[in-house]
Amino acid sequence: MTTSTSPTSSSSGLAERLAFARRGIADAARAAGRDPEELTTIVVTKFHPASLVRELAVLGVTDVGENRHQEASAKAAELSDLALTWHFVGQLQSKKARQVRSYAQVIHSIDRRALVDALRSDESTVDCFVQLNLTSDPARGGIADGELEHLVEHVLETPGLRLLGVMAVAPIDEDPRAAFARVRSASERVRRLAPSATAISAGMSQDYAAAIAEGATHLRIGTAITGKRPEHG
Repeated sequence: MTTSTSPTSSSSGLAERLAFARRGIADAARAAGRDPEELTTIVVTKFHPASLVRELAVLGVTDVGENRHQEASAKAAELSDLALTWHFVGQLQSKKARQVRSYAQVIHSIDRRALVDALRSDESTVDCFVQLNLTSDPARGGIADGELEHLVEHVLETPGLRLLGVMAVAPIDEDPRAAFARVRSASERVRRLAPSATAISAGMSQDYAAAIAEGATHLRIGTAITGKRPEHG
């Protein structure tokens, strides 16, 4: 069986790509001695229409990721009839924090104290990951490695946040397996402070096998499933 690399978003093409990705994820999990059922696959649908998300739901997808607030908010509202878990996976401005937590059940990009403070709530709880910056570029999303524990402690003492674990994106100029090994080490450090924060959000379309081998529990898969992104302004 051949796989399609066409940008088509037809139901048949989407179903084929989803099935192929699911098989690849399951194979990678078994190769790592892990149960595929341990893994949560988040389909990242940025720039794709709400209609594609609805097709994904028909195909059994329950976890959807977005990284731009305006787009995510509109989709979540339009698809409110579906039983979806919305994951916010992009960099988040503090001024948008409360709006994002109104529809996102999980936020993957906690990277500074001001954002933690903006997400504080005495009324409801949102699940979250602390994002680790694996590069030396401070403009990239994520907290510097040396500041990880301080940020984790602040999350733990802030009402309305439930820490699931650590999140990271592998640098393009580093072997992903080595990068994700560093994430695994960071996860172990986080668990010393928060024993229940065992999750690792890592791995995308091109490197999920390496992430699984290093203990990832949440995969953020975009184009491998959704196809090429539509043209956008």
